[in-house]
Amino acid sequence: MNNYDVVIVGGGFTGLTAAYVLAKQGKSVQVIEADSTPGGLAGIFEFDDGVRVEKFYHHWFNNDVFVPELVKELGLEGDVILLPTRTGMYFNGRMWKLSTPLDLLRFKALSFVDRIRLGLLVFQVRKIKDWKSIEHLSIREWLEGMCGKSVYKVVWEPLIDSKFSVYAEAVNAVWMWKKLVLRGSTRNDKGGEELAYFKGGFGRLAEALVSAIREHGGEVTLNTKVQGLVTEGKQITAVTTDKGEIAGKKFLFTPSFPLIADLFEGKADDQWLAKLRRVKYLGNMCLVLRLKHSLSDTYWLNVNDPGFPFVGVIEHTNFDTPENYKGTHIAYLSRYLATQDPVWGYNDEQYLDFALGHLKRMFPKFEKDWVVDYKVWRSEYAQPVTERNYSQYVPDASTPYDNALISTMAQIYPEDRGTNYAIREGRAIAKRL
Repeated sequence: MNNYDVVIVGGGFTGLTAAYVLAKQGKSVQVIEADSTPGGLAGIFEFDDGVRVEKFYHHWFNNDVFVPELVKELGLEGDVILLPTRTGMYFNGRMWKLSTPLDLLRFKALSFVDRIRLGLLVFQVRKIKDWKSIEHLSIREWLEGMCGKSVYKVVWEPLIDSKFSVYAEAVNAVWMWKKLVLRGSTRNDKGGEELAYFKGGFGRLAEALVSAIREHGGEVTLNTKVQGLVTEGKQITAVTTDKGEIAGKKFLFTPSFPLIADLFEGKADDQWLAKLRRVKYLGNMCLVLRLKHSLSDTYWLNVNDPGFPFVGVIEHTNFDTPENYKGTHIAYLSRYLATQDPVWGYNDEQYLDFALGHLKRMFPKFEKDWVVDYKVWRSEYAQPVTERNYSQYVPDASTPYDNALISTMAQIYPEDRGTNYAIREGRAIAKRL
């Protein structure tokens, strides 16, 4: 049995980036991933005719640093495309364009004064330099003070409710602050938003990373589930998997906190395990639709109408061209929910019918025979819930074992989870290892 320098549990972008950095340094590295594809939530799948798309929608921002840095290092900078995007809002039974400052001035769902208050919000947000000064506030408490109750009720409350479900009133203001700071700085010289995409999908970048790891002597093993630990004193000596033991000198764990807690159950004290389980998560059900016709000309449609169960309708082929998907149109319908929600238990066909009924209300011309194919993806731990004073209770990278560290998307805070920051964290944890 090999005794690797580093064994990494989880083949998302954090684990893969750490493995790449370490393999380049000549370390023997083994990445173990339960899924059949690398990339985690950025992984891709194939429809029956070979068309490949992400399981969950993705893009980069034009001000992201760590993604383009890695892409360039892999010699793939020619595969990044920057595109202006069309964003909008569905509110009170109609679509509103919200891509430019002029669109905002035409947004008559708000009074003129409230439109100005909404427009000035990004400038107010940029003045906040110390995020810990607002960490004790909920998003509602913070935003109502910044832009007023009516702006919050129309623009922000439906999105926060859809995004965080039963935890909507618990999430702290830092999550929203970081989103607004980031989005406010992604504008081009005309005031429109510009986003970046990787040709062939983000899973293709993950596959390129796997190839680079292997070229430097590292190993990436897919379809293998880690089930437990083998320990001696303050050291982990191996992980047990459904295909046998894998021994190592050092270990990195990158899944969500509850899954890490399950692995360490019986091997760590209850207090440390309770800290891991203190962080709450929401699941995501993502319906990927392949359509004969386009729904609209909007890429990212926020759904602000309380009668609809989706946080957004993301028509991917209004960003990347339909020609890359054999002329079909790809749309994602995203729903965040607690896994106790009855909808979580729907089978794929039930969920499709549930979703299409609401889609028909939004797009009256839509017919079910537009659907060429579809797929429902579920992630039980899709979104960490950053409650008030999150920085005071989120676990750090240490574990009860001297030769093991953890690095997960719940630790990217004050940023929200994302490929760009996963790459940053992968590099940082590799250095620490």
